[in-house]
Amino acid sequence: DTTLNKIIKMVEDAQTSKIPIQRLADRISSLFVPVVIIISILSFILWFSLYSFELISLTLPDGYSIFLLAFLTAIAVLVISCPCALGLATPTAIMVGTGLGAQNGILIRTGEALEIARQVDVVLFDKTGTITKGLPEVTSIISIEESLSEKELLQIAASLEKGSEHSLAKAIISKAEEMNLKILKIESFNAFPGKGIEATIGDRDFSIGNRKLATELTSTIPSSINNKMENLENEGNTVMIVFRDRTPIGIISVADTIKDSSKEAIELLNKMGLTTVMVSGDNERAVKAIANEVGITEVHAEVLPEDKVNIVKTYQEKNMKVLFVGDGVNDAPALAQADVGVAMGAGTDVAIEAGDIVLIKDDLRDVVTAIDLSQKTIRRVKMGLFWALIYNTIGIPLAAGLSFVLFKVPIPAEIAGLAMAMSSVSVVINALLLKRYKNPFEKR
Repeated sequence: DTTLNKIIKMVEDAQTSKIPIQRLADRISSLFVPVVIIISILSFILWFSLYSFELISLTLPDGYSIFLLAFLTAIAVLVISCPCALGLATPTAIMVGTGLGAQNGILIRTGEALEIARQVDVVLFDKTGTITKGLPEVTSIISIEESLSEKELLQIAASLEKGSEHSLAKAIISKAEEMNLKILKIESFNAFPGKGIEATIGDRDFSIGNRKLATELTSTIPSSINNKMENLENEGNTVMIVFRDRTPIGIISVADTIKDSSKEAIELLNKMGLTTVMVSGDNERAVKAIANEVGITEVHAEVLPEDKVNIVKTYQEKNMKVLFVGDGVNDAPALAQADVGVAMGAGTDVAIEAGDIVLIKDDLRDVVTAIDLSQKTIRRVKMGLFWALIYNTIGIPLAAGLSFVLFKVPIPAEIAGLAMAMSSVSVVINALLLKRYKNPFEKR
C-alpha cells in the first residue's frame, strides 16, 4: 500500500469508529423506538377512550371521526419521532472533525482519541525528535588514550552505531561519513534500550552509551572524564562514553536544536492550564537545559522505556488524563499506555503504529490544535444531541394530542414527516458548521 492509501485508511477508520458518547446515543436510540411505539399505542387508546366515554368535551374538526382522530394521532407520533437525529449527531461531527484534522496535518486514528483529547490534564514530551529537530550533530570528539586519535575513536563509535536507528547514532554515522571514515565490521551486536550498544570489533569488545551503561560497565567514571562530561552536558549536549573491554577510551558529544514551534506550543499549553512534562533518556543536565529554554519546569531524565510507562501510570493513578508525545521506538510503550498517544510523523514506524494521533508536519503546535479541535468537535456533538432531544421532547407530546388541546388542530402526518426531516437536517447542519473551524494559531 502507498503512504497516501494508508493515510486515507486511517482517516476512514476514525470516521467510522464509535466514541463513548456515541455508544450512549446508541443506547438511547435502542430504547427510543419501543418507547415511541408504546406512546403511539397509548395515544390511540387515550383519545379513543376519552371521546367514546365522553370524558372530554373538545369538538372534533370537520370530517373527523373519533377513530380517525385517534388513529392520525398515533400515526403522527410515529412519524414525528426521530431517532435518526440522535444517531446522526455524533458520526457527522466526528467525520467533519477528523477531516479537519487531516486538513491541518493531524491524522486522528480513532474517534475515541478525538473525544479524550479535550479531557487531557498533563502532556508528556519526549525530547529528541519531538521538542528538538531530531537532527543532532557531533559537537566534540575527545580521546582519552594518547595512542587513539579522534578519527579512530569516531570510526569505532560509528561502526558500533551502524545498526541503530536512534537519531544520536545517525549523527555519529553522518560525521564519520563526512570525514570519509570506513565502517568496521562488527559482530555480536547487542542494544540496551535507553542505555547504549555493545559489539565486538576484531577480538576486542567495544561499547558506547550513556551514564547508565557506564555504571554497569565500570564502578567509577574517572574524575577527568566526568568533569568534561558535566561541562558539555551543562551546555545542552548529550554525551556518550566509548569503552574498550569495559575501559573508557573517549567521549563523543552530540547536540540537537530546538524546533521553532516547540516553545510557542508549550507556552500555549501552559496557558491552557495543562501540566507539561519532559521525559527523556538523556542526561539530566541536557534535559533541563532544553526544558528551561522551552518553558517546561518538570523533567524526568535518564529514564528507560519502562520508566516512561511507569511515569504515565503515575499520573493516571492520580485520575489525570495523559497525552504522550514521542517519536522513537523507546516511546512506543508509553504512547500505548497514555490515554492519548501522539506520534510524530517523521518518527519510527513502531511509534506511529502505537500512536492514536499522528502529526504529519512534526509541528508541536498541532498538539494544541488537536486538543482544541477535540473540544470544538465534542461541543458540536453535544449540541446535536441536545437539539435532537429537545425536538423529540417537544414534538412527540404535540403529535400525541397536545396540539389538539392547545390549538384545536391535530398535527397532520405530512407536517410531522417534514418536521422529522428538518430535525435530521438541522443536526447535520450543526455538524457542518464545524467546517468554519480555525486553529488557535490562525486566530492569533
